[in-house]
Amino acid sequence: MSNTLPLDLPNRRNRYLVMRHGHSEANRQGRIISSPVQGIASFGLSARGRAEVSEVLSAWRWPRPTRIVHSDFLRTTQTAMRVAEHFGIATSVDAGLREREFGELEGGEDARYADVWAWDAVDAGHERFGVEPVDAVAERMIAVMQGLEEGYEGEVVLLVSHGDPLQILLSALAGADLRHHRDRPPLQPAEVVVVSTP
Repeated sequence: MSNTLPLDLPNRRNRYLVMRHGHSEANRQGRIISSPVQGIASFGLSARGRAEVSEVLSAWRWPRPTRIVHSDFLRTTQTAMRVAEHFGIATSVDAGLREREFGELEGGEDARYADVWAWDAVDAGHERFGVEPVDAVAERMIAVMQGLEEGYEGEVVLLVSHGDPLQILLSALAGADLRHHRDRPPLQPAEVVVVSTP
């Protein structure tokens, strides 16, 4: 596949914010939890993560969301539910926003992310260690936005997802070479970013 992703999102009908989940139990333990088998039912927000989300909400400075769509992992679900409760709006789940799968590194030390990112910088389509390729992550994340564009108009949509997928999405939307998605400053836990218009 190509190292850039052709986009079909001109003249967006909605505005978008992205938010990384708050600090999680996986972060606290320094573990890679990327499989739905583990991530949907466990490894939710840590006490620190819950505090981070509360702090972001108390100082909210971005457009008020009218719709929240989130990954079905527990850490993103808990983050999204806190935001939804704060603004009094509903949430919906989209598996397209899930964590990037890290294959045989699942459950291991999060220091191994760096090994994957080194290969990402060589080839956005690599599957070393059984990981989900960068370009495949970009395609499914963009597909979520395309679906929202087809279904809604005039909404402020908050997408609650994970570090790597959001890094990759923002790189794709900027038309950047996906091999260099790690060149972007990484999103911190509970960080919110406005998706700029093309």
